[in-house]
Amino acid sequence: MQFPVHIPFVKALGFELVRIDDCEAELRVELREEHFNSFGVAHGGISMTLLDVAMAHAARSINGPPDYGPGVVTIEMKTTFMRPGTGALRAVGRLMHRTATLAFCEGEILTDAGDRIAHATGTFKYLRALPTEKREVKPLQRRLDGAGSD
Repeated sequence: MQFPVHIPFVKALGFELVRIDDCEAELRVELREEHFNSFGVAHGGISMTLLDVAMAHAARSINGPPDYGPGVVTIEMKTTFMRPGTGALRAVGRLMHRTATLAFCEGEILTDAGDRIAHATGTFKYLRALPTEKREVKPLQRRLDGAGSD
């Protein structure tokens, strides 16, 4: 399944979107050497990014296809690491509550054997566009039909 928006960083990390529906999103990544820390297990940064993206997509899931708009940005996130991650990792994000502008989510990362390696909670803000440098507005990078993205 393709991500509903183009996120270059997520593509570079090799994340796969397994499903997005009804307040949940599931992602998967097969760990590669560049994802490891000095102990040869998943770096905390790959785990936190996987949780962040899973929860953000759960927040967007209630808006439905094709693009699940508007976009979201992370306001805050707390992560608890429980055990080292190896092999393939699966993240499940869940939308717990939402207001007109905010989404409150939780997520977990599991191994193929079902062992929980990390848990997170996060708050996300719904945005249609993002003001950047000199207040220039950057629109959400919508995915086009077909194999390409932008």
